[in-house]
Amino acid sequence: MAKKSRAPNAPIASPDSSDQKPQASPASDKHEIRPGQSIELLKELHILTRDGKMNQDSRRKLKQVYHLFQFIEPLLAEIHAKQGSVTLVDHGAGKSFLGFILYDLYFKALRDRSHIFGIETRAELVEKSEELAARLGFEGMSFVNLSVAESITSDRLPETVDVVTALHACNTATDDAIHFALQKKAKTIVVVPCCQAEIAAVLRKNKGHSLSKNVLTEMWRHPLHTREFGSQITNVLRCLQLESHGYQVSVTELVGWEHSMKNELIIAQFKDLPRGKPAQRLSDVLETLGLEEMRERFFTA
Repeated sequence: MAKKSRAPNAPIASPDSSDQKPQASPASDKHEIRPGQSIELLKELHILTRDGKMNQDSRRKLKQVYHLFQFIEPLLAEIHAKQGSVTLVDHGAGKSFLGFILYDLYFKALRDRSHIFGIETRAELVEKSEELAARLGFEGMSFVNLSVAESITSDRLPETVDVVTALHACNTATDDAIHFALQKKAKTIVVVPCCQAEIAAVLRKNKGHSLSKNVLTEMWRHPLHTREFGSQITNVLRCLQLESHGYQVSVTELVGWEHSMKNELIIAQFKDLPRGKPAQRLSDVLETLGLEEMRERFFTA
């Protein structure tokens, strides 16, 4: 019996090729490492293992920070193009994951006065970040052991800064970061709020009185709704506050937090816009919802 002939350029199958699954190349993975990214840094941040591999949790973390980087990079580039350098302060820095990635992918190549300051309350994390920055030669990074509130008046930071970030600064720490940015006349503010509990507590406290006067109280009458509505209205008030100080505000969603409420990204750019209308809207919202006692926190220009 004659054997079937093979096409001239047809590939020769290996004996067990039918049992093998195709392997995705690293380049085909949309969450793969960006060009120019320091492998040593990713290992130090425990994104990569010592033999250069990534697990599912590491891919998720990298996906989050790369997605955030896509929003921040053009903002940094715009400021740098106008003034030749850019200063960024990252509040609630933790292990400075965001700061290190930003420095590695953007600041490292600038070779000018551009600088990143990481603000963190835990002294041991500040010390570890300082050691890592020194080891990697990231001379344009500094780390300061302060709370967000303390940093507003600290002489260890510049009088003015260009960009302020706060990734998952819990509860009122996000507001402190916004107040810091306003005090320092930041050109751009990027925050991902977390655990907004203060407004919910005020709504809960005043619920009985409000029910008799305002039908809108039904929106937060039940405890679950109080928490969710409190979180939502907190970010609405933050946006109005920023607009009342002349900022143009956009709100979008970050990927990677699919099973969490902590995925709202607020970006504010100072455009010196008219302040009257958002300030009045902010005042009206506080009055309508019985939140007048929060006027000092959500101060306007």
